[in-house]
Amino acid sequence: MLIIVTGVSGTGKTTLGSALATHLGLPFYDADDFHPAENITKMSQGIPLNDKDRQPWLEALASKLMESKADGGCVLACSALKESYRKLLAVDSSVKWIHLKGDRDLIWARMLARKNHYMKAEMLDSQFATWEEPAYGLKLSIDQTPKEMLQEALDYLDN
Repeated sequence: MLIIVTGVSGTGKTTLGSALATHLGLPFYDADDFHPAENITKMSQGIPLNDKDRQPWLEALASKLMESKADGGCVLACSALKESYRKLLAVDSSVKWIHLKGDRDLIWARMLARKNHYMKAEMLDSQFATWEEPAYGLKLSIDQTPKEMLQEALDYLDN
């Protein structure tokens, strides 16, 4: 099973994705770990990435998904803000999508509380501007506890 948890930064993709992976006995991957050094430098300076910056990163993620499919699957936490990015990650028709959604002010507060993360809270508006709402998958509200989010995601995956 291939599961991709998407959403803007600060929505809890890593928290939900790692909980799903643990529950399902699958490996968990955070897309942030696959960024080339140049991308991390740009984001650390508050410079949003463009599509050219993201292309090698998305290709590496798609490759990891294909590799994982052969090994039984994985859970990937990835912003995947645009439909064109999600198309690159849709390496198989069985990919399950979980899209995290929330109020900008709630996400802003979460980002301000983060420590030691290269994605700066000031870049949140650029992520919201880039976000293209998908017409498929589970749209999961982040305005609930991690445990409630996990249960809703598991219910979706069981159907």
